[in-house]
Amino acid sequence: MSESIDGLDVGAHFLDRLSAEQNAQVQAAGRSILVPQGAMVFSQGERHGGIFIIRCGQVRVYYTAPSGREITLAYWTPGHFIGGPEISGGGAHMWSGVAIEDCEITALSSVALQKLLVQMPAFALALIDGLIAKGKCYSSMAQMLGTRSVIERLAQYLLNLAELYGRADGDAIVINRKVTHDQVAAMVGSTRQWVTMTLKRFQTRHIISIEGSVIRIKRLDLLEKILFKD
Repeated sequence: MSESIDGLDVGAHFLDRLSAEQNAQVQAAGRSILVPQGAMVFSQGERHGGIFIIRCGQVRVYYTAPSGREITLAYWTPGHFIGGPEISGGGAHMWSGVAIEDCEITALSSVALQKLLVQMPAFALALIDGLIAKGKCYSSMAQMLGTRSVIERLAQYLLNLAELYGRADGDAIVINRKVTHDQVAAMVGSTRQWVTMTLKRFQTRHIISIEGSVIRIKRLDLLEKILFKD
């Protein structure tokens, strides 16, 4: 969740500063694991033992409140590392990571990670780059939660989907990407019932239409008006 998609994927390139040989060294220091769709990569409260670099697939990272409600922090794609903010081990995971699709992941243990940081300054700098990108991402989400109403967050989420995955179809923008109401609720910090009700209102007002997994944004200007009503 962000007011702009600019910079959201910067963290996926945190290892780009490494040479091919250095990248191979990082891979060799880790353990390659396959995580099937729906399986946990790590769980909130579980003892922290290192970080995970996504090589293929997508992982949803989320926080579960004592009430059981969830909020999605991000969907991380290939190139990103997950499992922070701890990187040296100790403590517990602050949130959970679940594979949205089959994933190939390099797991770097705390011990292996510390050795790489000492032996390879370029990797230490790369990891700092990754942490900076994540910090900006989470700061953006906190700003949205703190300054935008839930209907504004929903409008922004739809606009982000349109920019990331939409294709023009006449005057409309078609988003052919399956997103459940539960997933939308977890992204915008609301309930599934509210999301269902509000999306129906958007359809009644002919702002969007939903056909199966396809979202058609008919009035982009009305979504933008929700955000910039002043």
